Amino acid sequence: MKRWSTSSSVVVMIAAGVMAVALATASAQAAGLKIAVVNYLALVQASPQAKAAIATLRGQFLPKQKHLQAEAKDLKARQQKLQRNEATMTQDQVAQAELDLREKAEAFRREQTTVEDALNNRRNELMSKVQKTLVDVVQRYAHQHGYTLVLSSDGVIYSDGALDITPALLKELKGGSSH
Repeated sequence: MKRWSTSSSVVVMIAAGVMAVALATASAQAAGLKIAVVNYLALVQASPQAKAAIATLRGQFLPKQKHLQAEAKDLKARQQKLQRNEATMTQDQVAQAELDLREKAEAFRREQTTVEDALNNRRNELMSKVQKTLVDVVQRYAHQHGYTLVLSSDGVIYSDGALDITPALLKELKGGSSH
């Protein structure tokens, strides 16, 4: 009896794998499965719901960010003024000015952290709502159009462009379907 080489075994395993995929595809087609692909990232970026969430964030946090920028500029100006005038100041005046500067810098850092935390929390809250809306729209669209399976294109190595329902979903989202 002849022994199989390792390369022969690999060829047989690959052939068996190809046959299994072909059979699975054929059985899916025979079962009448309807499959679609969605570019979820494009859906998120182009959806009016995500754009509205971003606009809401800007409206809520842009004034706070501008305020923080002004505070940072003021701190820098105070520090430069102290450095310029340090030679003409008494030791007590320098110590007091340095203390004031440290206290203002610490208050600034606390305020900055508070604003960043609030921004992150609000962003997460809004994007969670957007994601729920997108999933609901995808599921409703798939059900209405008889899809058995909808895959995210992120995990798909190849798909025929005809399977991509992203444009149709964007149309649904822009049509005001935001549950």
